[in-house]
Amino acid sequence: MFLVLFLCTFTALVQAQVITSPDTNFTMKFELTKNGEPTYQLTYKKKPVIKQSKLGLETQDVSSFMEGFTVTDTKQTTVNNTWEPIMGEEKTIRNHYNELLVTLAQKDQKGRHINIRFRLFNDGLGFRYEFPEQPELSYFIIKEEKTEFNLAGDHKIFWIRGDYDTNEYAYTTSNISEIPQLIEKATHDVHAQYPIDTLSVQTPSMMKTADGLYINIHEAALVNYPAMHLNVDPKNYKMSSHLTPDAVGNKGYVQTDAHTPWRTIVVSDKATDILESRLILNLNEPTKYEDTSWIRPVKYIGVWWEYFVAGKSTWAYGTETNVKLSDDFNELTPNNRHGATTENVKKHIDFAAKHGFDAVLVEGWNIGWEDWFGNWKENVFDFKTPYPDFDVKELQQYAADKGVEIMMHHETSGSATNYERRLNEAFQFMQDHGYSAVKTGYVGKIIPRGEHHDSQWMVNHYIHVAETAAKYKIMINSHEAVRPTGVHRTYPNWIAQESARGTEFESMGGLAPDHTTILPFTRLMGGPMDYTPGIFQTDLSFYGTGSNQRVNTTLVKQLAYYVTMYSPLQMAADLPENYERFPDAFQFIKDVALDWDNTWVQEAEPGDYVTIARKAKGKNEWYVGGVTDENARTATVRFDFLPKGKNYIATIYADAKDASWNKNPQKYTIRKVLVNSKSVLKQAMAPGGGVAVSVHEGSKQDMKGLKKL
Repeated sequence: MFLVLFLCTFTALVQAQVITSPDTNFTMKFELTKNGEPTYQLTYKKKPVIKQSKLGLETQDVSSFMEGFTVTDTKQTTVNNTWEPIMGEEKTIRNHYNELLVTLAQKDQKGRHINIRFRLFNDGLGFRYEFPEQPELSYFIIKEEKTEFNLAGDHKIFWIRGDYDTNEYAYTTSNISEIPQLIEKATHDVHAQYPIDTLSVQTPSMMKTADGLYINIHEAALVNYPAMHLNVDPKNYKMSSHLTPDAVGNKGYVQTDAHTPWRTIVVSDKATDILESRLILNLNEPTKYEDTSWIRPVKYIGVWWEYFVAGKSTWAYGTETNVKLSDDFNELTPNNRHGATTENVKKHIDFAAKHGFDAVLVEGWNIGWEDWFGNWKENVFDFKTPYPDFDVKELQQYAADKGVEIMMHHETSGSATNYERRLNEAFQFMQDHGYSAVKTGYVGKIIPRGEHHDSQWMVNHYIHVAETAAKYKIMINSHEAVRPTGVHRTYPNWIAQESARGTEFESMGGLAPDHTTILPFTRLMGGPMDYTPGIFQTDLSFYGTGSNQRVNTTLVKQLAYYVTMYSPLQMAADLPENYERFPDAFQFIKDVALDWDNTWVQEAEPGDYVTIARKAKGKNEWYVGGVTDENARTATVRFDFLPKGKNYIATIYADAKDASWNKNPQKYTIRKVLVNSKSVLKQAMAPGGGVAVSVHEGSKQDMKGLKKL
């Protein structure tokens, strides 16, 4: 009897494993069911986050990794170190976790084995599947990953519909149980979309429980694997992984030794902790680039916004609608509205040089724009031949003389095969003509035909572009690509992405005032976003083109984005002449840093408000940004991040008393005060408004006459 009891107890210990986070707030339990199915569960401060949930993968050509497992080995380790990102929200990031590595074998499959690796941080959990090289397992095809997230209740969720080809939907806020009745209303008209036919949402998925827990589900280190969406069971409040298929319906192809991306669950009882989490970055590999000195922050303007709102220019040069790359573009009939002309670009270079900007983005400089949109064409652009009215060499010299770079634009029209064939030639052209950064675009249905923006093939394509660009010392800013998962740590020249509904949609139906109070909790969890802020002329009827669109923010909220929407690549997206109309407000955009020593999230609530303070890297300069939704609010900024015992000059950019996103959006006030580490700012934000603050050292003369806050 004693022996039987001992064996039963020993078996239970082998089959069930528990680890806690370094601060002991989290507990993660792994165990097998009676059928040998792997499961896990997660609690935070003794509150259930993930109830018992199954793990595994269904396969197409070999026996599945779903059941029949036994635990053959477990290992626990602790890691506590720090590392420095090349660019980021902090100079130093702490990487502290307890790890559990479980080895599972399937006896009926000749002992075939896999690993599941769990890492439990003070801010949440990451786990992944690992497939060691072994005689019984070389290649296999994934039919579906079956990771479950069995939630503890009908949480409030900030979501966009699952879609294989776009993440440019507007966010919907509801309870999980309400998603079915809202899913069609949440399906907006976006070019090249492919809504998933099962009830699903995209990651990062942000939730808030009734008892005050904030939960964020996403993935980290998406490499050689399709992007994950989440199937939703609205009655049982359960989510499960849904991978993006390829052209023949398979979800992924694996050759051992291999592993999946990390599945991430960030949790806290404070919304500010979610925004300060670096768990996703910590789960990515350090860069293997030996030289990263050429990777740097970039503040830029561009020949861009005028295409959307001003109505005075276009990407295309000619009037023809059936054009081939083999055509002589000098024989096209000019439409006399082409934006990327030598003369227009020179004006932008002059403006950039005058105001200290690093670069000028030019879209529409190269041949092929006449009939690219909406046509599933293979060879649209060659990425090296300019239109007749764009003088590459003249502009190269003109920009160099002014100390400004021109930023290249490569719109692929979704034809990734065409881009890959021409990639080295395109990057060599860039290197030969002084371009160190490129904005890539993937508007349209993907070629290879049948592939999706989020499929394994395309995930590998984006990384191939980044790796190839690194050989030419070129930085990448991708638009319409798969949403980020922290891989900019591994490929640091992939400095920013769009991958969400950005400013351009303000000219195409507008963005809700709460949109940018949600993005930091969703899209930005994975990495920096090229949101293209800084629109001062918010009423687009100003241009007399018949448009009744408006940018649904105050001018000051546009300033705040440079702090709340982190990116080492920031655009002043409006037309230069609009900045000249508001030079005192424009000063904040000119001053604000792009790279940071420290970040302090002052206050936050998804869908309502976000206030963030940051210290510029290597400088005694601090910047604060606060934004609100459609409701007026008072932002609270505590300056306890300042060095003690010293006064500093704070310049406060605030909404005027009668300002709002739809009435008097351009009315603002600017005042200077003295602040120190004991100061607290209580600043009113208008509906759809914000606040921006710059803090710097000053001489006695500079401080003379200024009042203390």
